[in-house]
Amino acid sequence: MRISLGFSTCPNDTYMFDAMVNQRIDTQGFNFDIKMADIKELNDMAFNKELDVTKLSYHAYAYLREEYVLLHSGSALGSNCGPLLISREPIDPNTIKDLKVAIPGKHTTANLLFSLAYPEAHHKQEMLFHEIEDAVLSGEVDLGLIIHENRFTYQEKGLKKVLDLGEYWEGTYRLPIPLGGIVAKRSLGEKRIRQINQILSKSVQYAFEFPAQSAAFVQEHAQEMKPEVLNQHISLYVNQYSISLGETGRAAVNKLFDVATAKGVIKGSDLPIFIKQE
Repeated sequence: MRISLGFSTCPNDTYMFDAMVNQRIDTQGFNFDIKMADIKELNDMAFNKELDVTKLSYHAYAYLREEYVLLHSGSALGSNCGPLLISREPIDPNTIKDLKVAIPGKHTTANLLFSLAYPEAHHKQEMLFHEIEDAVLSGEVDLGLIIHENRFTYQEKGLKKVLDLGEYWEGTYRLPIPLGGIVAKRSLGEKRIRQINQILSKSVQYAFEFPAQSAAFVQEHAQEMKPEVLNQHISLYVNQYSISLGETGRAAVNKLFDVATAKGVIKGSDLPIFIKQE
Protein backbone atom coordinates (compact mmCIF):
# COMPACT_ATOMS: atom_id res chain seq x y z
CA MET A 1 0.00 0.00 0.00
CA ARG A 2 1.28 3.47 -0.88
CA ILE A 3 1.17 6.10 1.86
CA SER A 4 2.05 9.79 1.54
CA LEU A 5 4.46 10.70 4.32
CA GLY A 6 5.64 14.16 5.36
CA PHE A 7 8.54 15.10 7.61
CA SER A 8 11.09 17.88 7.82
CA THR A 9 14.67 18.06 6.57
CA CYS A 10 15.84 18.66 10.15
CA PRO A 11 18.35 16.07 11.43
CA ASN A 12 16.03 14.73 14.13
CA ASP A 13 13.42 13.78 11.51
CA THR A 14 15.78 12.38 8.88
CA TYR A 15 17.54 10.40 11.62
CA MET A 16 14.26 8.86 12.81
CA PHE A 17 12.72 8.16 9.41
CA ASP A 18 15.84 6.91 7.59
CA ALA A 19 15.40 3.18 8.27
CA MET A 20 11.70 3.37 7.44
CA VAL A 21 11.90 5.26 4.13
CA ASN A 22 15.11 3.61 2.94
CA GLN A 23 13.83 0.08 3.59
CA ARG A 24 16.40 -0.84 6.26
CA ILE A 25 13.59 -2.46 8.22
CA ASP A 26 10.47 -4.44 7.33
CA THR A 27 7.79 -1.93 6.32
CA GLN A 28 5.04 -4.59 6.30
CA GLY A 29 4.05 -3.96 2.68
CA PHE A 30 3.87 -0.18 2.95
CA ASN A 31 5.62 2.06 0.42
CA PHE A 32 6.02 5.74 1.18
CA ASP A 33 5.73 8.76 -1.09
CA ILE A 34 7.93 11.27 0.71
CA LYS A 35 7.33 14.99 1.09
CA MET A 36 10.06 16.84 2.99
CA ALA A 37 9.32 20.42 4.04
CA ASP A 38 9.64 23.04 6.75
CA ILE A 39 7.35 22.48 9.76
CA LYS A 40 5.19 25.46 8.80
CA GLU A 41 4.69 23.96 5.34
CA LEU A 42 3.92 20.53 6.81
CA ASN A 43 1.33 22.10 9.09
CA ASP A 44 -0.24 23.85 6.10
CA MET A 45 -0.36 20.61 4.10
CA ALA A 46 -2.06 18.86 6.99
CA PHE A 47 -4.68 21.60 7.13
CA ASN A 48 -5.26 20.91 3.43
CA LYS A 49 -5.45 17.16 4.18
CA GLU A 50 -2.71 16.47 1.63
CA LEU A 51 -0.75 13.88 3.61
CA ASP A 52 -1.73 10.46 5.00
CA VAL A 53 0.97 10.53 7.69
CA THR A 54 2.97 13.57 8.71
CA LYS A 55 5.09 15.35 11.26
CA LEU A 56 2.97 18.08 12.80
CA SER A 57 3.28 20.76 15.46
CA TYR A 58 1.20 19.81 18.49
CA HIS A 59 -0.39 23.26 18.24
CA ALA A 60 -1.57 22.53 14.68
CA TYR A 61 -2.96 19.19 15.79
CA ALA A 62 -5.33 20.97 18.17
CA TYR A 63 -7.29 22.05 15.06
CA LEU A 64 -7.05 18.74 13.20
CA ARG A 65 -8.27 16.18 15.69
CA GLU A 66 -11.26 15.10 13.63
CA GLU A 67 -9.10 14.30 10.60
CA TYR A 68 -5.92 12.92 12.22
CA VAL A 69 -4.90 10.80 15.21
CA LEU A 70 -1.56 10.96 17.04
CA LEU A 71 0.93 8.10 16.94
CA HIS A 72 2.82 7.08 20.07
CA SER A 73 6.14 7.07 18.18
CA GLY A 74 8.15 9.77 16.43
CA SER A 75 7.53 12.70 18.76
CA ALA A 76 9.91 15.55 19.51
CA LEU A 77 9.52 15.86 23.25
CA GLY A 78 12.03 16.33 26.03
CA SER A 79 13.82 18.62 28.44
CA ASN A 80 15.88 21.74 27.77
CA CYS A 81 14.80 21.74 24.14
CA GLY A 82 12.17 24.45 24.00
CA PRO A 83 11.91 27.46 21.69
CA LEU A 84 13.92 30.55 22.60
CA LEU A 85 12.77 34.15 22.52
CA ILE A 86 15.72 36.30 21.38
CA SER A 87 16.51 39.95 20.74
CA ARG A 88 19.30 42.14 19.42
CA GLU A 89 19.30 44.45 22.46
CA PRO A 90 18.33 43.79 26.10
CA ILE A 91 14.54 43.75 26.47
CA ASP A 92 12.33 44.59 29.45
CA PRO A 93 9.92 41.60 29.67
CA ASN A 94 7.13 43.99 30.65
CA THR A 95 7.29 45.58 27.18
CA ILE A 96 6.99 42.36 25.15
CA LYS A 97 3.24 42.75 24.62
CA ASP A 98 3.93 45.94 22.64
CA LEU A 99 6.82 44.64 20.49
CA LYS A 100 6.93 43.03 17.06
CA VAL A 101 7.78 39.33 17.27
CA ALA A 102 8.82 36.99 14.44
CA ILE A 103 7.32 33.51 14.88
CA PRO A 104 8.06 30.32 12.90
CA GLY A 105 4.41 29.82 11.95
CA LYS A 106 1.03 30.58 13.51
CA HIS A 107 0.30 26.95 14.31
CA THR A 108 3.73 25.93 15.60
CA THR A 109 4.00 24.74 19.18
CA ALA A 110 6.59 27.49 19.66
CA ASN A 111 3.86 30.06 19.06
CA LEU A 112 1.49 28.17 21.37
CA LEU A 113 4.04 28.22 24.21
CA PHE A 114 4.73 31.90 23.56
CA SER A 115 0.99 32.59 23.68
CA LEU A 116 0.72 30.83 27.03
CA ALA A 117 3.62 32.86 28.45
CA TYR A 118 2.61 36.20 26.85
CA PRO A 119 -1.12 36.08 26.05
CA GLU A 120 -1.24 39.86 25.45
CA ALA A 121 1.46 39.83 22.75
CA HIS A 122 -0.34 40.16 19.41
CA HIS A 123 2.20 41.91 17.14
CA LYS A 124 3.39 38.72 15.46
CA GLN A 125 4.88 38.16 12.02
CA GLU A 126 5.14 34.67 10.51
CA MET A 127 8.45 33.66 8.92
CA LEU A 128 10.29 30.47 8.00
CA PHE A 129 12.38 29.52 11.01
CA HIS A 130 15.74 30.08 9.30
CA GLU A 131 14.83 33.70 8.41
CA ILE A 132 14.13 34.84 11.97
CA GLU A 133 17.65 35.56 13.22
CA ASP A 134 18.38 37.90 10.31
CA ALA A 135 15.05 39.69 10.81
CA VAL A 136 16.01 40.39 14.43
CA LEU A 137 19.53 41.49 13.45
CA SER A 138 18.21 43.89 10.79
CA GLY A 139 15.66 45.44 13.14
CA GLU A 140 12.75 44.27 11.01
CA VAL A 141 11.32 42.81 14.22
CA ASP A 142 12.10 43.42 17.89
CA LEU A 143 12.06 39.79 18.98
CA GLY A 144 12.37 36.39 17.36
CA LEU A 145 11.05 33.01 18.40
CA ILE A 146 13.66 30.49 17.29
CA ILE A 147 13.54 26.70 17.01
CA HIS A 148 15.63 23.82 15.67
CA GLU A 149 19.36 24.38 15.11
CA ASN A 150 19.09 28.14 15.62
CA ARG A 151 19.17 27.38 19.36
CA PHE A 152 22.86 26.58 18.87
CA THR A 153 23.85 29.48 16.60
CA TYR A 154 22.11 32.67 17.76
CA GLN A 155 24.84 33.65 20.24
CA GLU A 156 27.47 33.52 17.50
CA LYS A 157 25.56 36.36 15.80
CA GLY A 158 25.48 38.51 18.92
CA LEU A 159 21.82 37.85 19.70
CA LYS A 160 20.56 37.60 23.27
CA LYS A 161 18.19 35.19 24.99
CA VAL A 162 15.12 36.87 26.50
CA LEU A 163 13.31 33.70 27.61
CA ASP A 164 13.68 29.96 27.20
CA LEU A 165 10.08 28.84 26.72
CA GLY A 166 11.09 25.30 27.52
CA GLU A 167 12.27 26.41 30.95
CA TYR A 168 8.99 28.30 31.35
CA TRP A 169 6.97 25.17 30.53
CA GLU A 170 9.04 22.73 32.60
CA GLY A 171 9.26 25.08 35.56
CA THR A 172 5.52 25.65 35.58
CA TYR A 173 4.16 22.16 34.82
CA ARG A 174 7.03 19.77 35.74
CA LEU A 175 6.61 17.83 32.51
CA PRO A 176 8.70 17.42 29.34
CA ILE A 177 8.09 19.90 26.52
CA PRO A 178 5.81 18.60 23.72
CA LEU A 179 6.93 20.16 20.43
CA GLY A 180 5.93 17.98 17.48
CA GLY A 181 4.34 14.61 16.87
CA ILE A 182 3.43 12.24 14.07
CA VAL A 183 -0.19 11.94 12.97
CA ALA A 184 -2.08 9.63 10.63
CA LYS A 185 -5.41 10.10 8.90
CA ARG A 186 -8.14 8.38 10.86
CA SER A 187 -9.54 7.18 7.52
CA LEU A 188 -6.58 4.78 7.16
CA GLY A 189 -8.23 2.62 9.80
CA GLU A 190 -6.99 1.49 13.18
CA LYS A 191 -5.13 -1.60 11.94
CA ARG A 192 -3.05 0.27 9.37
CA ILE A 193 -2.32 3.13 11.77
CA ARG A 194 -1.05 0.70 14.40
CA GLN A 195 1.18 -0.92 11.79
CA ILE A 196 2.62 2.46 10.79
CA ASN A 197 3.20 3.32 14.44
CA GLN A 198 5.04 0.02 14.91
CA ILE A 199 7.18 0.59 11.80
CA LEU A 200 8.15 4.08 12.93
CA SER A 201 9.02 2.86 16.42
CA LYS A 202 11.32 0.23 14.91
CA SER A 203 12.84 2.87 12.62
CA VAL A 204 13.76 5.05 15.60
CA GLN A 205 15.18 2.06 17.48
CA TYR A 206 17.24 1.12 14.42
CA ALA A 207 18.64 4.67 14.26
CA PHE A 208 19.76 4.40 17.89
CA GLU A 209 21.34 1.00 17.36
CA PHE A 210 23.03 1.77 14.02
CA PRO A 211 23.60 5.56 13.87
CA ALA A 212 26.18 5.26 11.09
CA GLN A 213 23.52 3.85 8.76
CA SER A 214 21.50 7.08 8.76
CA ALA A 215 24.50 9.45 8.57
CA ALA A 216 24.47 9.97 4.78
CA PHE A 217 20.70 10.55 4.64
CA VAL A 218 20.85 13.00 7.54
CA GLN A 219 23.81 14.90 6.10
CA GLU A 220 22.24 15.08 2.64
CA HIS A 221 19.38 17.18 3.99
CA ALA A 222 21.22 19.08 6.74
CA GLN A 223 21.67 22.25 4.65
CA GLU A 224 25.43 22.56 5.29
CA MET A 225 24.92 22.30 9.03
CA LYS A 226 28.15 21.89 11.01
CA PRO A 227 28.62 18.28 12.21
CA GLU A 228 28.71 19.28 15.87
CA VAL A 229 25.45 21.24 15.50
CA LEU A 230 23.88 18.34 13.62
CA ASN A 231 24.74 15.92 16.43
CA GLN A 232 23.53 18.35 19.10
CA HIS A 233 20.27 18.68 17.20
CA ILE A 234 19.67 14.93 17.12
CA SER A 235 20.63 14.48 20.78
CA LEU A 236 18.27 17.26 21.83
CA TYR A 237 15.13 16.13 20.00
CA VAL A 238 15.43 12.33 19.67
CA ASN A 239 15.13 10.33 22.87
CA GLN A 240 13.04 7.65 24.58
CA TYR A 241 9.87 9.63 23.89
CA SER A 242 10.59 9.30 20.17
CA ILE A 243 10.41 5.51 20.43
CA SER A 244 7.22 5.73 22.48
CA LEU A 245 5.69 8.60 24.42
CA GLY A 246 4.79 6.40 27.36
CA GLU A 247 2.62 7.63 30.21
CA THR A 248 4.78 10.69 30.94
CA GLY A 249 4.88 11.79 27.31
CA ARG A 250 1.15 11.40 26.86
CA ALA A 251 0.57 13.30 30.12
CA ALA A 252 2.70 16.18 28.79
CA VAL A 253 0.74 16.36 25.51
CA ASN A 254 -2.60 16.23 27.33
CA LYS A 255 -1.44 18.93 29.76
CA LEU A 256 -0.45 21.18 26.86
CA PHE A 257 -3.93 20.91 25.37
CA ASP A 258 -5.66 21.26 28.75
CA VAL A 259 -3.73 24.43 29.64
CA ALA A 260 -4.19 25.96 26.19
CA THR A 261 -7.91 25.20 26.30
CA ALA A 262 -8.29 26.67 29.80
CA LYS A 263 -6.52 29.86 28.68
CA GLY A 264 -8.71 30.16 25.58
CA VAL A 265 -5.82 29.71 23.14
CA ILE A 266 -7.43 26.63 21.52
CA LYS A 267 -10.89 25.02 21.62
CA GLY A 268 -11.44 21.89 23.63
CA SER A 269 -12.54 18.52 22.25
CA ASP A 270 -13.70 15.20 23.69
CA LEU A 271 -12.25 13.25 20.76
CA PRO A 272 -9.44 10.81 21.77
CA ILE A 273 -6.17 12.17 20.44
CA PHE A 274 -3.97 9.04 20.49
CA ILE A 275 -4.33 5.82 18.53
CA LYS A 276 -5.39 3.01 20.85
CA GLN A 277 -2.53 0.92 22.13
CA GLU A 278 -2.48 -2.79 21.36
